Amino acid sequence: MDGNNQYQPFQKHTKRPEDEIFLRRLSKGYLVGKDSGAPLFYREEGNRKFQEKDYTVAAVLYSKGVSHARPHTEDMSLCYANRSAALFHLGQYEMCLKDIARAQTHGYPERLQPKLMLRKAECLVALGRPQEASQTISDLERSFTASPTLVDFPSRSVQRDLHHLKMKVQDKETLTETFPAALAKTLEGVALREENKQLSNASSSVGLHMDPLKGRHLVATREILPGEPLVKEDAFVSVLNPGELLLLHHSLDSKWDTRVTNGDLYCHRCLKHTLATVPCDGCSYAKYCSQECLQQAWECYHRTECPLGGLLLTLGVFCHIALRLTLLVGFEDVSKIRKLCDEVSNKDICLPEGSSRIKTLNSGLGEIEKNGKMVETPIPGCDVNGKYENNYHAVFNLLPHTEKHSPEHKFLCALCVSALCRQLEAASFQAVATGANSQLKAAAAPGLCPDVTIWGVAMLRHMLQLQCNAQAITTIQHTGKRDTDVPADSVSLDGAGV
Repeated sequence: MDGNNQYQPFQKHTKRPEDEIFLRRLSKGYLVGKDSGAPLFYREEGNRKFQEKDYTVAAVLYSKGVSHARPHTEDMSLCYANRSAALFHLGQYEMCLKDIARAQTHGYPERLQPKLMLRKAECLVALGRPQEASQTISDLERSFTASPTLVDFPSRSVQRDLHHLKMKVQDKETLTETFPAALAKTLEGVALREENKQLSNASSSVGLHMDPLKGRHLVATREILPGEPLVKEDAFVSVLNPGELLLLHHSLDSKWDTRVTNGDLYCHRCLKHTLATVPCDGCSYAKYCSQECLQQAWECYHRTECPLGGLLLTLGVFCHIALRLTLLVGFEDVSKIRKLCDEVSNKDICLPEGSSRIKTLNSGLGEIEKNGKMVETPIPGCDVNGKYENNYHAVFNLLPHTEKHSPEHKFLCALCVSALCRQLEAASFQAVATGANSQLKAAAAPGLCPDVTIWGVAMLRHMLQLQCNAQAITTIQHTGKRDTDVPADSVSLDGAGV
């Protein structure tokens, strides 16, 4: 049976235009694009929280303003500068310095530069870098005489602050950074009891087994101590759960949401907690902890996801993960997906009771009866030597347990995948028709594939896999107010499976 044919019953029922129109209408309810009026709104809301000394919420609101602003505009520079002030009061001096540099990069008004340079000098003093602080002070003093736009600046308060800063530099006062960076490193030093020779990043207390009904899994090989780490491995792919987002017609006071959500507090790539997010240049939804994370996300998957933000929020996290999984394989490697689809369709992945069963071993190898003989076969995801490899082949071979899903659930999954494939296909045709540049064409590459159905088959398989193989990670962000604690969820698919 062809890898495409195994899902044909669903394909026949997912082409009704009314279904796609309904999904498209829902997706338009999410504000994921840039809005020119939003930066001013969020800056004013942030200023109000800043005056109330609620610096954390103020920083988040300034970040929302940044995410809606266009690069190299005064709106973006002012939001970055205001956020640097909030970060300074929170004791996050390194982040404050980065925001000051960002504000200057995006065209912060020259008339306001003294405020920013004073803040920079204060950060450097607080971080125990007096020589750099002294240089910044000297640069500021020179700017008063070199720049005509600073003549009318209220220099009395500036001179007073300068005097205080000079005294601090002379006395070499240093303040410690109060950002709880150590909290994020609590698990970095945790070591495995003894590394497993067959499973990289796993303890020798567990072994890899294979069962035809349960699939690939870990089994304890000896007594496990309380609190003993068993596996220390990055997720193969992860997506940040944005939390509850308001649709436009559900927001009564304003179309701009001022609530603090997961998407405002965590990097959309590495999931690191941050109050100083860096937004995507093309949308207001995706935010990152650094320019490096932004660039890596763009190159790996976000250049395709960027115009699909509203649809992905409508379809849900599992559909988002399914798309991202196929994107990580790479558009140029469609043949790999086709081969894997054919391999899966040509073997019984869900053997009925009484059929030949794979003998479970902890060496990464299994045995299956074939023509009356026991044949040794690698467990899916392992190389010929039985060593587990954390790659797409390992993820693809996780069991989807298709027979255990209800027809309604399978239909909804197929509908979501169909809508996503059609959107990708439409984007690619538009890129070709308009003569878009190579980067845009690359972003729309699925539609340029000879058979976009292969992508649909892979994504549908992943959606079904996620029901029993996804791992949800939940944390609580304490804001100091009992009614404003924010849960942060991410859903990830581990290469090792469960």
